[in-house]
Amino acid sequence: MLDGQFPILSLVTFLPLLGALLILLVPSRAEVSDQNVRWAALWVTCGTFLVSLIIWVRFDPSTADFQMVEQAEWLGGAVTYHMGVDGISMLFVILTTFLMPLCILASWESIQHRVKEYMIAFLVLETLMIGVFCALDLVLFYLFFEAGLIPMFLIIGVWGGARRVYASFKFFLYTFAGSVLMLLAIMAMYWQAGTTDIPTLLAYDFPYGMQYWLWLAFFASFAVKMPMWPVHTWLPDAHVEAPTAGSVILAGILLKMGGYGFLRFSLPMFPIASDLFAPLVFTLSIIAIVYTSLVALVQEDIKKLIAYSSVAHMGFVTMGIFAMNEQGVQGGIFQMLSHGWVSGALFLCVGVIYDRMHTREIAAYGGLVQRMPLYAFAFMLFTMANVGLPGTSGFVGEFLTIVGTFQVDTRVASVAALGVILAACYALFLYRRVIFGELEKETLKNIMDLNRREVLTLAPLVVTTIFFGVYPAPIMDVTAVSVENLIAGYEEALETFTAAGGTTGFTNLAGLLGGQ
Repeated sequence: MLDGQFPILSLVTFLPLLGALLILLVPSRAEVSDQNVRWAALWVTCGTFLVSLIIWVRFDPSTADFQMVEQAEWLGGAVTYHMGVDGISMLFVILTTFLMPLCILASWESIQHRVKEYMIAFLVLETLMIGVFCALDLVLFYLFFEAGLIPMFLIIGVWGGARRVYASFKFFLYTFAGSVLMLLAIMAMYWQAGTTDIPTLLAYDFPYGMQYWLWLAFFASFAVKMPMWPVHTWLPDAHVEAPTAGSVILAGILLKMGGYGFLRFSLPMFPIASDLFAPLVFTLSIIAIVYTSLVALVQEDIKKLIAYSSVAHMGFVTMGIFAMNEQGVQGGIFQMLSHGWVSGALFLCVGVIYDRMHTREIAAYGGLVQRMPLYAFAFMLFTMANVGLPGTSGFVGEFLTIVGTFQVDTRVASVAALGVILAACYALFLYRRVIFGELEKETLKNIMDLNRREVLTLAPLVVTTIFFGVYPAPIMDVTAVSVENLIAGYEEALETFTAAGGTTGFTNLAGLLGGQ
């Protein structure tokens, strides 16, 4: 604790871990024990969410500085326990704590074996995810970032579908391989700057020649995490095999760590390299937007279709971030947050009908509106938000990223706009085949609509999708100053580089080859 302040960030971060330790003490006695574990996990996650709201209330959006900072020496002072949030990271903490109670509710009936271990895995994962967004030391960030692989690996591998072992190992190996390069980059940064303190490194001027290699090393990790094309192939398998709540966290939070990494490290620490590789990121982004949208069109598994749509939406995020103007970066952040609850809601909707019919094949459904009107409404709202319908939160982020990119490269923005049309095609195709039509299949004629637990799970997401679609100001106001500071630092670095005789864009590749 620093400056006599209450360590609110440490409390939010480690409260779920404390809950996991308490659940370990619950005696294992069949159904009574399982029910106690479920309630304990729910109360812990709800309490964590309520505590996290204090961070929002106490947050001052008029400054770009890190706030609620906590710092203590660790490992003999070589590494510090340093926590803090700014306008970019704070909202991701809230998103994490917001989704976790909904995941516990969604798992209430679908998870029937090893319930204690399942809930412990989720609570440990929540601590590690929050830690990623609060860490202000590179080593601490890396520990949280990598440790999160372990509980998600177990969630997919133990409670997943038929091919869960294959999917869990593929997820682990892809994401771990990319992060090894980031670890090497962290070591190089420590040798160069003599510190792993993130605020100090944000002000450090890395040599131009070094920036390119550091940027590529971080990019290897963040691109896999998002995931960007062509290193996206682990995601559909992971989504299909993961339990419903696992898919919610995977799409809602874990994918966002890649975009957060670009904003926290790549752009402010390596601005010259970011300028050099921006055309590469644009190219990969529009391929992801168009290609994975086309792949989604031919899917027969509902989860796999939504998984490919997530890759396409993350393409909008990277495109907006590397436009490096206010609209693009704001849009990228908003798109990540919106996609977090919209994609999570879509996977919850899939889980609802999977729990009843035990299949995710599109062909197994049809005419559900006649038996499940509440479900049809919720699924329609989230489908429209996924498409980017005005009035939903999905529209705000996509619109801003396209507007921001249009100011930089009209060709990239035009191709990305095609992705919006393709999104409407695959999303409406899915909705029509599942919800509309005649109720012909005998297995569907007795299917029940949403129960109270499912309504309670989806209702907060419905409200959030509509509220921030109509009134995005609470999010925009929090991120505005931090985004302005990020862009100002980026532009200042480019001006200094050109004043020293450097050239921006692909032509500054000579700086890399010449070791400038």
